[in-house]
Amino acid sequence: MTKDNLLALLSRHIGAENGISAHNIAGQLDVPERRVRQMVTELREDGVAVCGTPHVGYFIAATAEELEATCQFLRSRSLHTLHLESRMRNLPLPDLIGQLKLNT
Repeated sequence: MTKDNLLALLSRHIGAENGISAHNIAGQLDVPERRVRQMVTELREDGVAVCGTPHVGYFIAATAEELEATCQFLRSRSLHTLHLESRMRNLPLPDLIGQLKLNT
């Protein structure tokens, strides 16, 4: 199964009110849920506005606000992950980020 199959399925799920769970997508495409998440990532890397949260499911953004909400959700998750890493390394988050040498 390819990301094109997922995109075709998601094209019938435009807007948050039409979100579909990873579990339901996996069943329809006959792939594991992990593969669904991988294909979502691939579509996002291609610039497709695949939105979603665990409570809503996946969908294609119908509005700029839906896209922004998903971007904020993803940013929050990534910052939480960096916070966990900083705690594990016993480093303040700004020091960890500095060590990552992020391009700004």
